[in-house]
Amino acid sequence: MSTSSVSKGCFVFKPSAKKKKTLSLEDHFTQGCESAENSEKRFKLCQDLWDKLKSDTEVLQDDLNRKILDSLLDFTRKCSSTRQLSDWASQMRASEIPTAALVLGVNVPDHDMTFQSLSELLQQSVTPHVASVQAKECGALKHLMKRVLERLMDTVVTVDDEEEEEAEQTSAQLHKSVHCSLSTLCDWYNSKTKKSSTPGKKRSSPSRDDPQQPPVVIIFKDLEAFNPKVLQDFILICSRYIERLPLMFIFGIATSPSTIQHMLPHSVSSLLCIELFQSLSCTQHLATVIDQVILTHHFPFKLNAKVMQVLISIFLYHDFSVRNFIKGVQLALLEHFHSQPLSVLCCKKKDALLNVMQLSHSDLERIRNLPSFKRYVEKQEPQEQVNLSKDDSHLKEVCQKLIKGLHKYHKNYYPVLRCLHTLTSSLPRYPLGKQVRELHITCLEKNVWENEDYQTAMKLLKMLAKDELVALLQRCVEILQPVKSKKMTNAFLQLTDLLTKFKQLDTVAAEPPPCVEEAITSPVRNLQKKTDLFQLQKTLLEMNESRRAKKLSPFEVLRNEALEFLDNLVKSHLSPPESHTLSEVCYYSSSATVRRHLNATPRTSIQAALNSPYYYLQNERLKTVDGSVSNSAPDICIAYKLHLECGRLINLYDWLEAYATVVSAAEGNDPDSDNYGKVEEVKHARFIRAVSELEFLGFIKSTKQKTDHVARLTWGGC
Repeated sequence: MSTSSVSKGCFVFKPSAKKKKTLSLEDHFTQGCESAENSEKRFKLCQDLWDKLKSDTEVLQDDLNRKILDSLLDFTRKCSSTRQLSDWASQMRASEIPTAALVLGVNVPDHDMTFQSLSELLQQSVTPHVASVQAKECGALKHLMKRVLERLMDTVVTVDDEEEEEAEQTSAQLHKSVHCSLSTLCDWYNSKTKKSSTPGKKRSSPSRDDPQQPPVVIIFKDLEAFNPKVLQDFILICSRYIERLPLMFIFGIATSPSTIQHMLPHSVSSLLCIELFQSLSCTQHLATVIDQVILTHHFPFKLNAKVMQVLISIFLYHDFSVRNFIKGVQLALLEHFHSQPLSVLCCKKKDALLNVMQLSHSDLERIRNLPSFKRYVEKQEPQEQVNLSKDDSHLKEVCQKLIKGLHKYHKNYYPVLRCLHTLTSSLPRYPLGKQVRELHITCLEKNVWENEDYQTAMKLLKMLAKDELVALLQRCVEILQPVKSKKMTNAFLQLTDLLTKFKQLDTVAAEPPPCVEEAITSPVRNLQKKTDLFQLQKTLLEMNESRRAKKLSPFEVLRNEALEFLDNLVKSHLSPPESHTLSEVCYYSSSATVRRHLNATPRTSIQAALNSPYYYLQNERLKTVDGSVSNSAPDICIAYKLHLECGRLINLYDWLEAYATVVSAAEGNDPDSDNYGKVEEVKHARFIRAVSELEFLGFIKSTKQKTDHVARLTWGGC
């Protein structure tokens, strides 16, 4: 449609009647998916594991937060009940605003889930009047009052500001607006409680914990981010209405309880009756999630040591967020099923055995090219190697056996891992780590029994007293007891027998070692008063041999037997997953991909975009072969590539001339023409904007050495 006209005007283009087709999640997964033959099945498995990980984590987090949430519910009920008592102490407390200081830790991304659960529980069991506010929406007192009244009364609240009244004029036509004040809230609360009360019955006293008069709870999610002056004024206003309105505050604190003292002076904090609540630390929260959700054979998807280390490092050094850690696991899960065609075998054992028989020839060729399978083939007989390389049906049968072995390995790995962690987590200096995740990463990297720290741990275990060792073995028995595996059942029976023998030591009198004293002192008796150095050395060696030949006590014999049994158990079941065939179908190993998505470095991304704009824009005209600058690239990219060719100081005129040459070549100007090389005003303005953007990004800065130069701040080819 042409829009050319003699007169200027507005032209309306009606949208096309055809609706743009929206892609489903499965379509997004299938696009660009490696080996689209079984992409639908892989998407279904990925979605099932995604949902399972999400639901298991939510259930676990609810259980972990239940204790502190129940304490908060009891606090609200208790504060509400004290208002009806007539003694002097209760009346003094009733004049204060009950306040719960909830210390949640610095893992701020996890707080939303906690406050959401708290609000739901309060509305279900204590009061329907709950309002949550954040600092970013309460920059002034009127905004804070407005948000609180709107969320409690579920209506439009007007303030004195004319601009806000004009902005809310359209919405006020649909809802009846009310004035922004606590007296309005009191009137609304009285009308609500009167409506809910039973008509025809007289109450003897207006008790505040009556079900018809529940408290009004206001939750401040991020206390540290609030303006102290706004918070102080709000508390002072609320304190004047405490007799008419059963208010209660909940402060969400990320750092320390002393924040309240820093933000509120004594004249304001004295109006609050504060009680402290401490939530579970985020590190303990993560340890529980890893132990009960990730480190289990019921969850077939696994992370190798490098990916696990990346996710834990991001948690410990960036945000302390368990929620973001789970998102990282979900990202690895999605990448694994999207990029690995054999991930169709990453499921329950029964489903995996069925999927093996449905593998195509191309999938079987991928199995033959797996590093772990190649190592397996090299150990077989020559005829078996030929069958595995050429016979697809035989390969499927062998793969079924290998899948069964991989599932048995995982079923035995985690109980033994927890037993070893139980034995070593209480040793001095924690040679194998304090958390089970540290020991797990060590076992994923190499044979743990070849580690020097493992040898140190075994030596320290030999120094434990009988009561300590028996207590640790009893905990190992409790770990192995529920495991339904033949090898773990046998290990459970043997450990039980060893514990029985330890208990029998108390009733059996230990026999004194015979001739020990004589064996030790006999060389001394034979020692002459005057002897030479050779005779003295010979005598000392005999004494050392006699000490070595000393008979061990029954406890020492039994202790060595127990530790030797546990050592063999570790060597049998804690081998790295890379040593097991077909481990690639379950383990995700691309730590670089996870780090790039979750821990991106802005400077590297900016330099990559400026150096190669095709990487982000995906425009064929921007492709370059030898790293040269494309004359079709954006102005800032051209200026950036040209500034890389300069030294510490850049002449602005030379830089402008080079930029104009590149841009003119892009526009197809003739180099022999008179106007070629002259800088037009538009190009000049574009260059100035590009230089300003580079200065804003921190690549250059102005210098006082030369007025027509700028200083370069970065070095390198990218």
